[in-house]
Amino acid sequence: MKKQALILAIALGVYSTASSGGFDIGKVLEAMGQAQQKPKSDPTQPAATQPGTSQPAGNAATTTQNQPPAINLFGKTKTEDEIRIGKQVAGDLLGAAPLVKDETLQQYVNSVGRWIALQSSRPDLPWKFGVIESEDINAFAAPGGYVFLTKGLYKRLNNEAELAGVLAHEIAHVSKKHHLDLLRKSALIGMLAQSVSKEVKGDAGVQNLIGNGAEMLARGLDKEAEFEADRIGVVYAAKSGYDAWGLPTVLQEMATLNANDNRLALLYKTHPSAADRLARLGEAVGDRFDSLAAGKEFADRFYRIR
Repeated sequence: MKKQALILAIALGVYSTASSGGFDIGKVLEAMGQAQQKPKSDPTQPAATQPGTSQPAGNAATTTQNQPPAINLFGKTKTEDEIRIGKQVAGDLLGAAPLVKDETLQQYVNSVGRWIALQSSRPDLPWKFGVIESEDINAFAAPGGYVFLTKGLYKRLNNEAELAGVLAHEIAHVSKKHHLDLLRKSALIGMLAQSVSKEVKGDAGVQNLIGNGAEMLARGLDKEAEFEADRIGVVYAAKSGYDAWGLPTVLQEMATLNANDNRLALLYKTHPSAADRLARLGEAVGDRFDSLAAGKEFADRFYRIR
């Protein structure tokens, strides 16, 4: 019934053309850009903790500096290097927008996210999930298994299946290495004028990757990567036992928001419209889910922010 209602709504043109589903962190990016010009050991900046741990996020940046990540421009990047790159990007993000100070919330999101990640093609990554302190409406994934959503987005969710849909979309990005591929392309473009070895290493390589990491967040992935993450995400959610239509329901909600809402400013620049994403999902899924047992929404156990 949900599928038919969504497809019918698309056909009737009730969705706005506002972009949705990628989830904006424009203010965070601005802060990240400023932070890159400051020493990493700036004592005036509070230490944020990684989701589900008591370790300061700044440790991720320190570890990365001690062991510079390497991104292979012409082949596969080692998993350990991918994780280091993700730690650096996640550390910068948390330095600008710390986690919401609600340990129960963070543990809950981690439990949902890690369960879905077990159904993905990369269950062995050290997955970490968190809700960041921002009223923007957005979600973000970094290489190596780091996934964040903003408090602004979380507060708009109605049940665990919708949370699962959002997390599954981001997990799909990491599973398919979409951001890592973008970093590889950016690094390659940036080094075209130089004589390039097979790997970019050392301080210059790290700074290049971090700069491109911020740019990656600002400009987003290409449309096909977003469509692919939608398709894979609904499968991950369904395999995890959730209502597969959690993500489409979130997209529908995002499409109803005012296009002039400042919380969506960057979102509108970096993602396909909700109508396009829902239409592509409808084409890809067809009637494939009709034979599946109904998934759960788990509205009763959804943790609501106080």
